[in-house]
Amino acid sequence: MAERIWDKFLTERDKQVFAAGGFGATMEPGKRPVLLIIDVNYNFCGDRPEPILESIKRWHTSCGQDAWDALPHIKTLIDACRRKGLPVIYTTGLERRADGWDAGAWAYKNKRTDEHLSKAPQTNRDGNDIMDEIAPGPKDIVVRKEKPSAFFGTGLMGYLTKLGADSIIVTGTTTSGCVRGSVIDGFSYNYRLQVVEEGCFDRSQASHAINLADMNAKYADVVNIDKALAYIESLPDNLFAETLPAGKSTRG
Repeated sequence: MAERIWDKFLTERDKQVFAAGGFGATMEPGKRPVLLIIDVNYNFCGDRPEPILESIKRWHTSCGQDAWDALPHIKTLIDACRRKGLPVIYTTGLERRADGWDAGAWAYKNKRTDEHLSKAPQTNRDGNDIMDEIAPGPKDIVVRKEKPSAFFGTGLMGYLTKLGADSIIVTGTTTSGCVRGSVIDGFSYNYRLQVVEEGCFDRSQASHAINLADMNAKYADVVNIDKALAYIESLPDNLFAETLPAGKSTRG
C-alpha cells in the first residue's frame, strides 16, 4: 500500500488499531456531488507566496507557502467542476465590528485576535476576500460564516437541499479546523465526503497530516487530486442544470 502523508506521524500501535477496528473503509462515491472550498482567502493565504513565518507577521492566521502550493490544485478542481456543471460553493468569513467584540470565542485562544482578521498593514486587501486565483464565477455560491464549520449558522444546508446534493468534495483550510469541523458536520448530515489532500492546507504540518488521517479513518475518504478528478469526469454532464443559479453568484 502506498505511503500516506500521515504514516510518519502514527505509531505502530495506531496503525494496528485502525486496521483491527475496521477504520478507513472506502465510501461508495455519491452521484450528485458539490465542490466545497473552505476559507481560501487572504486571511489564511496572505497576499503573496512566502514562508509562513514571514507571512504571519502581517496576516496572523496565514498558512504561508503551503496555501499557495494548494491554490493551483483547487483551481484545477474548480475548472473540472465547472466544465461538468457541478456546483461550486465557497465559504469565507464575515466582516467584523471595528472593536472586534463579535470575535466571540475566537478571542479566547489567540492573543492577536484584536487584529480581527481585517486589512493587514501595507495592503488594501480585505482578509475575507476569496483569493483572486480562484475567484467565484457567476454560477457559484458564496457562504459567509463566523465559526469553523461551514454548516454552523449558515445557509449551506438550504443550498445543498435545493441542489439535491448527496455528497461533498472538500478543499480548503485549515485542515485541522474549518475543514475538519465542516467534514464532521457534513458526515453528521449523512453526506458522502471526499477530502482532496493536495487541496487542503494548515499552518501546522503535524495537524494537517494527523487530521487527514483521522478524517480518513472515520468521516471521509481522503483522496489525491487525480482520484478526485477521475471521479468528477466519470459523472454525467450538467447534473444540476435545473437547480444551479442562473445569474450572479449567490451569497449567503
